[in-house]
Amino acid sequence: MAKFRVYEIAKKYNKDNKEILEILKANHVEVKNHMSTIGDEQIKMIENALKPKKEAKQDHNSKKQENSKRKDNKKAQNMEKKNNKKTQEVKNNKNNSRNKNNDGDKKILRKDNPQNSQKFGKNNKKNKKFNNKNQNQNQEHKKKKKTSGPGAFIKPEPVKKPEIDPNAPVKIPPVLTLKELADALSIPANDIIKKLLISGAGMLNVNSELDFEKAEEIAMEFDRLVEMEEQVDVIEELLKEEEEDETDMIIRPPVVCVMGHVDHGKTSLLDKIRSSHVTTGEAGGITQHIGAYVVETSNGKITFLDTPGHEAFTSMRMRGAQSTDIAILVVAADDGVMPQTIEAINHAKAAGIEIIVAINKIDKESANIERVKQELIEYELVPEDWGGSTIFCPVSAHTGEGIDELLDMVSLTAEVLELKANPNRKARGIVLEAQLDKGRGPVATVLVQKGTLHVGDAVAIGSAHGKVRAMINDKGKRIKTAGPSTPVEILGLSEVPNAGEVMMVMDSEKEARSVAEKFIAYGREKMLSETKQQLSLDDLFNQIQAGSVKELNIIVKADVQGSVEAVKQSLVKLSNDEVAVKVIHGGVGAITESDVNLAAASNAIIIGFNVRPEPAAKDAASAEKVDLRLYRVIYNAIEDIEAAMKGMLDPEFVEKVTGHAEVRQIFKASGVGTIAGSYVLDGTIQRDSSARIIRDGIVVHEGKLASIQRGKDAVKEVRSGFECGLVMESYNDIKEGDQIESFIMEEVPR
Repeated sequence: MAKFRVYEIAKKYNKDNKEILEILKANHVEVKNHMSTIGDEQIKMIENALKPKKEAKQDHNSKKQENSKRKDNKKAQNMEKKNNKKTQEVKNNKNNSRNKNNDGDKKILRKDNPQNSQKFGKNNKKNKKFNNKNQNQNQEHKKKKKTSGPGAFIKPEPVKKPEIDPNAPVKIPPVLTLKELADALSIPANDIIKKLLISGAGMLNVNSELDFEKAEEIAMEFDRLVEMEEQVDVIEELLKEEEEDETDMIIRPPVVCVMGHVDHGKTSLLDKIRSSHVTTGEAGGITQHIGAYVVETSNGKITFLDTPGHEAFTSMRMRGAQSTDIAILVVAADDGVMPQTIEAINHAKAAGIEIIVAINKIDKESANIERVKQELIEYELVPEDWGGSTIFCPVSAHTGEGIDELLDMVSLTAEVLELKANPNRKARGIVLEAQLDKGRGPVATVLVQKGTLHVGDAVAIGSAHGKVRAMINDKGKRIKTAGPSTPVEILGLSEVPNAGEVMMVMDSEKEARSVAEKFIAYGREKMLSETKQQLSLDDLFNQIQAGSVKELNIIVKADVQGSVEAVKQSLVKLSNDEVAVKVIHGGVGAITESDVNLAAASNAIIIGFNVRPEPAAKDAASAEKVDLRLYRVIYNAIEDIEAAMKGMLDPEFVEKVTGHAEVRQIFKASGVGTIAGSYVLDGTIQRDSSARIIRDGIVVHEGKLASIQRGKDAVKEVRSGFECGLVMESYNDIKEGDQIESFIMEEVPR
């Protein structure tokens, strides 16, 4: 006795799951939801219940067929009449053309070409008599047509101007020159200039730019109508795709993004699923960059995207939602629905993806699963056991309870969605993350959505282009091909692409370069404004009150592109009626001297997120009096700017850098860990101070100095020009060439 799931039967009869469930409940068959199984007897019940509807449909279809037959007969009669008319017209045309040809032949015989007649006379002596007879006729003909013969002037025929309907509206672009408007209206440009001069609109020339409103006024003066032409989106045209044949498609793994509020346990849940520990490396326990992982389950592969949960990373989460099939919404059982939970629900709904709710932290005493279900009903997420269609899975990332059930539900949902892709085509995907690596150059994390990406393919990603030199999968292994739903890191791009850009494989590098150039031309904008007085966050509020600041220009530098986008989004949101926050530049890598020069020219504040300024940039900033702020966690940056705008900047503690040291040799010692043999470059390195390790301009670690030694003695401080051994507290990944920056937090009196 074969057993089938309810949704399979619903699909077979092209019915809704709820309709099948109602039929079964009416026949007193106990079923919980669309995933429940039923036997042959129940299937017969469903068939009997659906029979009368089928018969009615057949009658309706037969009537439709009769009507269509009548219509076809009428169409056939009309077509015969039209064909008869066409054959008659064709015959008449043939007769006319024959008559014309005959006339033409006669005309050709009458024409006399002096060159031909001379050749004819010289070569054939027999025809002399014929020439003598027609001599008089030729002389008369020559008198009449003096312009004929070789080298004669041929008068050109007058050019016919196209007829213009004065009532028909003319389509024009939003901005155009006076000459372009004159050509569009078929009116001489001088007439327009004259009319404008008389009406007192001023002296314009043919190159004067006009907006649509001005052009409309001029057209009305000449009793003509104009319409704005539809603007073709260049980027949309480039990203257009052809429809694919379903026969070429095969089932692909689902792409799942984990969404939810801060500290509700998204990363911990993923860690439990893939048995690794990422949370320890994240500043403040917040996932800073999108990570993509492929997990092997008993039901096949699943690709997970770990999207950051904080409000500042809305744009990053928006990208995550656009590239995924299923969203796991993590809600803490002890906390319930929070602002970012609502935001995540809205993003998932906007992207049209399936939501599976994972109620986390059920091992806690204060956990209340029913309260979470009650709260989520307000957002149209109704649990299956309450008569809805949303899957709810109680889980615990701490104990691992319910995780297998969650993965089973993901696999079942993917099975229902029938996710397919064609692997035998040019690859297409989306950039999840991109950064500039000192050794490898621009590196982009790409999720392949369609086709197969090969090493050596020419790719275009927004304004970046290049040839795929190498591909690295989520486990750090080099691979040669990547199929649909596979996240890979690719090398070989011309520049760092923006996160969220579409990756397209082109036929050649030349084609990829031309696509990238179109993107660059489209996205070029002028964003510099000139102001005399330099800005700093400390006196920002006073300047706003004085009315001297209308715009707050900010330059954002971060360690990865996704963070730049997220910081930009959250800072722009801070704009209010008095001041507009404007991010004039965003980039990846250390803060350079050119960033400081741009800030000085455009009166901007520089915000560094997880990066450090170069020594030359630091000097330039102090010389140009440019405000340079560095942050590790994005909350602080937002809070500082918000406080400065409201006049509540709290200058109680200020970071004071005491010195810099360069790591020249590494020693390993049992019981101590890694000892960094360092040379103090400037200032002093103090034992109780905090320190940060900087590698290639990016902050790798920030923590306390455990001990300082000179020779065999432990010392309190080491001055510049001396060598010493440094040990960091609970951190051993120090490498030769790293810089150690020592700093203390100093209280500044108000």
